[in-house]
Amino acid sequence: MKTQFLLSPDVTFLNHGSFGACPKSVIEKYQYWQKELELQPVQFMTEDVYTHLKTARDSLSKFVGCEGDDMVFISNPTTAGNTVINSLDLNPGDEILTTDHEYGALIRAWDTYCKISNTKLIQRIIPIPVTTHDDFTEDFWNGVTDRTKVIFISQITSSTALIFPVHEICWRAREQNILTIIDGAHVPGQIPLNISEMDPDVYIGTCHKWLCAPKGSSFLYVRKSFQPKVKPLVVSWGNEGDDPSKSPFLLENQWQGTRDMSAFLTIPVAIKFQQNNNWDNRTEKCRLIVRETRNRLDEHFQCTHFCPNTEEWLGQMASVKIKTNDPVKLKNTLINEFSIEVPIFERNGKTLLRYSFQVYNDQRDADLLIDTLKVLI
Repeated sequence: MKTQFLLSPDVTFLNHGSFGACPKSVIEKYQYWQKELELQPVQFMTEDVYTHLKTARDSLSKFVGCEGDDMVFISNPTTAGNTVINSLDLNPGDEILTTDHEYGALIRAWDTYCKISNTKLIQRIIPIPVTTHDDFTEDFWNGVTDRTKVIFISQITSSTALIFPVHEICWRAREQNILTIIDGAHVPGQIPLNISEMDPDVYIGTCHKWLCAPKGSSFLYVRKSFQPKVKPLVVSWGNEGDDPSKSPFLLENQWQGTRDMSAFLTIPVAIKFQQNNNWDNRTEKCRLIVRETRNRLDEHFQCTHFCPNTEEWLGQMASVKIKTNDPVKLKNTLINEFSIEVPIFERNGKTLLRYSFQVYNDQRDADLLIDTLKVLI
């Protein structure tokens, strides 16, 4: 599979979780759309692009389990998150409940909103190691108060790579009229997703990570009942423009000025690439290597962990706590001297190593990481 990707053959790439990686065939389609745009820019941007965007939305909506008109393409989860956060109309003293495992950029966005609106962001501390999804749900729900108006939570966390049980949380929140915003940046293409079954108010997902689409392709799903409240960060032509959509949500959010839509239009090809390459079986092997690698790391380094070593909690990536006096030097040595790309960072005073396994990885990559760490630690 590695020959079907553009990744350098000289690098052992164990960091798919950060920005993903694109197959050659998807990049070819990406460049095709860019050329189509340049052949007749006016016709493409004022007429053709809307038909192509609908085709891409319909393809993606089937893949993630929702209606095409309930989602809009957006460049990245940070922009999507800020769009929703800045659309909220909370009262002073209202609370947003989240966890201490959320993506830092969006926590900063929430902090900014809370200062302006005089609301409170409650980052519930999750007891580590977690045990079961049922226990997690009960513990998290103990953080809900009569002031909780919004729940913001990841389905798969970025730094700790944990799969959170967001379905049950969304269902409970619906019963208590609490708005749910799910950060699913790492989900599409890594674990099965059915947004309609989950029933959040907002779901944010990327296509350029585990779905292997070009960089800058993400989506924002908004439940119909909440769509009238979502305001774009960039106010553009809306219903006065060329967009033939009948959905006010799409009219306000789909066109935000001139930009290259090619990455969005490539998503159907990225989905097809996975369907044509026996993706379920290949990714099952990836998840197995993730868990086996964690066991092997334990044998040599006595790592401490965030969760049990099971599919309930782990997908195609895992984070382990390691002991090193200089995490920056360790990361730089791995890439500069051994050509291993793997993120190493600090969280709450501990050093984490987060490794990812995608279909272009195999057991030899795991062996190289472990053998190298034996030398360096």
